[in-house]
Amino acid sequence: MQKFCDYYFVCTSPWTYLGHERFVAMAEKHQVAIRVKPMNLGQIFPASGGLPLAKRAPQRQAYRLVELERWRQRSGLPLTIHPKFFPADDRLAARCVIAADELLGNKAALMVAGAMLKSVWADEANIADENDIRAALQRIGFEADDLLTKAASESAHARYEANTQEALQAEVFGAPWYVFDSVPFWGQDRLDFLERAFAAAKDD
Repeated sequence: MQKFCDYYFVCTSPWTYLGHERFVAMAEKHQVAIRVKPMNLGQIFPASGGLPLAKRAPQRQAYRLVELERWRQRSGLPLTIHPKFFPADDRLAARCVIAADELLGNKAALMVAGAMLKSVWADEANIADENDIRAALQRIGFEADDLLTKAASESAHARYEANTQEALQAEVFGAPWYVFDSVPFWGQDRLDFLERAFAAAKDD
């Protein structure tokens, strides 16, 4: 029987960026289907006691930078600690992921998500800007006009809002957030545990 993992994320999260490629590869290896669920973290934080970065205590902000450097070195991924366009409104980027899922399928949606994350953290592009999104889509070989048109549709808006409501119901409070066999895993630093769960499910 096909196994599924729900993937809640935002396109501006450095932690999602750091774990994205590994997560996708893990799921493929263990034949787990990913359900992409970009969400609005701005609605999640107030409901869960979280704070946007600028409102966190100075010591928390300082330690975040230590962790980013630590994970940058471990992952080997290009990552700018202070990207030019962060924070940014990622709603259009999120709806492009949804559009790719609806028009081209799951694999395409994951590629678009990866491109949006890379745009912020490696390329220092502005994913609140349609032109920068268009360029990112074209770099990975997609027809940007079709995806942007779909991203502006009512169905894409509705699914984005539905994802956020599902996240609230699932008691999500950060990103990335993975749910597999009804068990939550928060953060890319929990991928070892998630992979063990994938492997155990495959053996069942």
